[in-house]
Amino acid sequence: MWAVLLRESGPLPAFVGIVLVLLALALAARAHLARHRSEAAGNLAFRLMADDPAACFMTDAAGHVILRNLAAEARFGTEVRTLHDALGRHMLHPAELLLRLRGAADADGAAREDVPGHASVLRLTVHRASPEEYFWRADEMALPKDSAVLPDRPTAVAVGSDLEEVPVAIMTFGPDGVMRVANHAARELMWKGDIRAAMFHDLFEGLGRPVSEWLADVVAGRHPGGSEVLRVRGEEERFLQITLRRHVEGGRPGALAILNDATRLKTMEAQFAQSQKMQAIGQLAGGIAHDFNNLLTAISGHCDLLLLRHGREDSDFADLEQIRQNANRAASLVGQLLAFSRKQTLNPEVLDLDDVLGDLTHLLNRLMVEKVDLVLAPMGRVAGRPLGRIRADKRQVEQVLINLVVNARDAMPEGGDIRIETEPVTLAEDLRRDRATVPAGDYTVIRVVDHGVGIPDHQQRQIFEPFFTTKRVGEGTGLGLSMAYGIVKQSGGFIFVDSVVGQGTTFSLYFPVFEGPDQAPVAEVRRLATKQGEGVILLVEDEASVRAFASRALSLRGYTVLEAANAEEALAKLEDRSLHVDLFVTDVVMPGMDGPAWVRRAHLERPGVKVVFMSGYAEDGLAEDQARVPNSVFLPKPFSLNDLTNTVQGLLS
Repeated sequence: MWAVLLRESGPLPAFVGIVLVLLALALAARAHLARHRSEAAGNLAFRLMADDPAACFMTDAAGHVILRNLAAEARFGTEVRTLHDALGRHMLHPAELLLRLRGAADADGAAREDVPGHASVLRLTVHRASPEEYFWRADEMALPKDSAVLPDRPTAVAVGSDLEEVPVAIMTFGPDGVMRVANHAARELMWKGDIRAAMFHDLFEGLGRPVSEWLADVVAGRHPGGSEVLRVRGEEERFLQITLRRHVEGGRPGALAILNDATRLKTMEAQFAQSQKMQAIGQLAGGIAHDFNNLLTAISGHCDLLLLRHGREDSDFADLEQIRQNANRAASLVGQLLAFSRKQTLNPEVLDLDDVLGDLTHLLNRLMVEKVDLVLAPMGRVAGRPLGRIRADKRQVEQVLINLVVNARDAMPEGGDIRIETEPVTLAEDLRRDRATVPAGDYTVIRVVDHGVGIPDHQQRQIFEPFFTTKRVGEGTGLGLSMAYGIVKQSGGFIFVDSVVGQGTTFSLYFPVFEGPDQAPVAEVRRLATKQGEGVILLVEDEASVRAFASRALSLRGYTVLEAANAEEALAKLEDRSLHVDLFVTDVVMPGMDGPAWVRRAHLERPGVKVVFMSGYAEDGLAEDQARVPNSVFLPKPFSLNDLTNTVQGLLS
């Protein structure tokens, strides 16, 4: 290039060009030599610190660690990449401290600050080695006994350095909601240890008013603070108890928040509320069913009276028969409500579930549709373990299984297998699931398993409620699972559901194994030939329509019937010593004195009078009182004309 320049432009431009090139090379060499000497000097200086007992770092302007000595590795670890990470484990806000010291070092060449801790002082010194490099020295010294805080260090930061290792989640917020500090426990609770910037209203919700207003009121002193359970924003099922107090840090007002995980507390609260709701619904269903049973008794009873006067050839017979059949259907629905409220009448007997399933298989197979098959899996028999017997109402257990199988069938529109498993299970300790505790012991477990659409989590808490259904309108009453729940609970068992959307559902029924002796089979009620009866009957029933039907039915059979609307009226009639009564027919639940109570009082003067107790509730609630009343039987509502007359005739004969 110099030769071309000499030939083209002459000797003077060529000479100037070569001088400029040499000057540039000289400057570059000088800069390189200066940088090399600076690096060498820095490395030499740091090598002199290598054996320093205090932790020493060389960092760039951004705080990234370039070099560190052995003492720094021993105290802060080998994984630390920035000075902020190293000091962040020992104080709440190291960024502010590092920025302040670096600014002083840029201005004066060096700076130092003491950070008091609980029992020591961390003296942090910085030297500016170059525009892009800094030497840091962290020396820990014992805290002077005569001074809790050094004069050149703000006390708020000293407190913060202590709180970092406190095993309680603590945050501080400014009046505007900006999070200033989150100690290690708070970061673990909120973000699994990550460091994040956040606003108070971005973290929490669910107060009933804007949480930022609560924070502002506490900071301004308009509210004394206190504890509130808030939901973590973005997490539907996670709750924290936030205790908020006004807090002044370094002359700046703010709020100090103490965080406690309240998810389990809220879960238990929701479970308790759900159990209270289920109990309330059960009481409501039982009360409605009891009143409805009285209406059905009157409807079906008067229909029976009409049928006595209309033969099959009569034009009105078909209409009356339709009324009677639909009354019976309504009675079945009421029975499901009573099953849920656990107030229906059961006829328990000792059962082998494998035998029950064997008898029920034919009917269950008839319920299957195309592409859906039923599979029985007696797991206890396969494993050589006999299935324990249970004590339950066979008819009701069969109804439970039918409902569960029908639901499983409807949950598999694409087809598949419905698997019914039976298995003996021994619980060595109590099993706690959902809102129930299954005591330790031996159980017979039956599971109905499908591989259908599954049940979402939010619906699993409602599936046992009456009238709740996931089926379309017209495809279900919503009483099937509530009835199953009531029957299983009334039989002393437990029912649980496990479901995954898109994978299927499993209903598990736990029945306690019955250890008592075999019971003699219950003799069938002897159906007596219809004939005229003799005797005087005192009929006590508060429901006028039921009383009218029962009185007419018994009168048609030849009995003399005395009517009373309540217990007090009945006792008043019995005060006539000349009145002879052969039988008391009485409702159990009445306003004022109930059935068993007035009967016991009447027996003081008239011992030996036989009793028929009527009720729309279960016989279980009467069992203890009935045991103290000799010569008594129970007649559940709704009953027909023949049910009433056969019961009375059988008792009197």
